[in-house]
Amino acid sequence: MTDTQDVSVGFESVDELQQHGINVSDISKLKAAGVVTVLGVAQTTRKNLLKIKGMSEAKVEKLKEVATKMLPPVFATAAEVSDRRQNVIFISTGSKAVDTMLGGGIATQSITEVFGEFRTGKPAMRVCADNRGTFRPDRVRAVADRFGVDSQMALENVLCARAWSSEQQCELLVELAVRFVEDRTFKLLIVDSIMNLFRQDYSGRGELSERQQKLNQFLARLQKIAEEFNVAVILTNQVQADPGAAAMFAAAASAKPVGGHVLAHASATRIQLRKGRGDERIAKLQDSPDMPEGEATYCLKSGGWEDP
Repeated sequence: MTDTQDVSVGFESVDELQQHGINVSDISKLKAAGVVTVLGVAQTTRKNLLKIKGMSEAKVEKLKEVATKMLPPVFATAAEVSDRRQNVIFISTGSKAVDTMLGGGIATQSITEVFGEFRTGKPAMRVCADNRGTFRPDRVRAVADRFGVDSQMALENVLCARAWSSEQQCELLVELAVRFVEDRTFKLLIVDSIMNLFRQDYSGRGELSERQQKLNQFLARLQKIAEEFNVAVILTNQVQADPGAAAMFAAAASAKPVGGHVLAHASATRIQLRKGRGDERIAKLQDSPDMPEGEATYCLKSGGWEDP
């Protein structure tokens, strides 16, 4: 088996299970539940597979057995992991300075969280999942014009869905998974914003535990999508004042992202945005698996992020 073939194994559609004795009806049930790849079958717990209507313990065990046989060995050498990482794509933010700070741009196969105060340019990065109703096609046109891309073609290649509740937002991921397995050209998924609906639907300390549990499940599904389909996931997030911050620090410096430890641990890369002098904005890399902490200055223009 070649390295290229090995990388693709497991990311195949669940339709391939039919060749190993799984009937079409059960495959359709998997798709309806958002389990659309062989790897997805392996990643889904038996408990959750049993929740799918029509799935018995015998069927679940058969699915697990077939998926295990189709997947490559669980353990891999560092050299093999390095080869697989060659598939990672870096998507430009529009600012060379920010891209350099990030090691090339926003990486696929992982989650990047972008948080900051008002008017720092978080929505300028948005493409797909909107729960605030602020998506504007004219912004896509402006970015396309800046890079010399046909604006109409750009608009036709951007999907946007409006979510009105955290439950609906979670359900959108099921439909996205089905789309992504049929069309592997999608490379960027943005949720704007990650915490808006969770804060709306779960209020007070009494519902905090349930909220964080649902958030954790949503983030886990996002991570699976990022890895299964080699997609970059960007989460925009809100900030709140940190009452524990020293009074000597500026408000922007004392602001912290909402979502708690659950969101912090799920985000491989965390970028804080704040206002600078005049039209300048500052992006601070707070956490990254392979880059040191740093800052980069950018300007927010109609065509997106640009260098000063």
